[in-house]
Amino acid sequence: MIGYVTLGTNDLPRAAAFYDALAAHFGVGRMMDFETFIAWGEWGGAPGIAATLPFDGQPATVGNGVMVALEVKSPEDVHAVYDIAMAHGGSDEGAPGPRGDDGFYAAYFRDPDGNKLNAFCMVQPAEKTGE
Repeated sequence: MIGYVTLGTNDLPRAAAFYDALAAHFGVGRMMDFETFIAWGEWGGAPGIAATLPFDGQPATVGNGVMVALEVKSPEDVHAVYDIAMAHGGSDEGAPGPRGDDGFYAAYFRDPDGNKLNAFCMVQPAEKTGE
């Protein structure tokens, strides 16, 4: 149902560097690139993500309670995306690791503008694998 998510930025070149690095990990690049808006993804592929200067000309602000979740295939990918985010101006909101005992594995971080994201995957819970 979701086609793409747009996050506001006050510094599009800085946001571009951050999201270029994340998109590369997912094997996609820019699919739209305008003076005030850049979108990453693949036409006809999974939902994309975009960074934009606000249309109304006012400063971009962070939505309280808003988060974009990026699904990956493995805990190693969770760590990789988190490391990419940290290396490109992101800030920590929760290091990679299991959350609860239902197989949810995630890392939480903010982009350079303060927008909250996570990388997550589902893994077989330890009690179900006999470990």
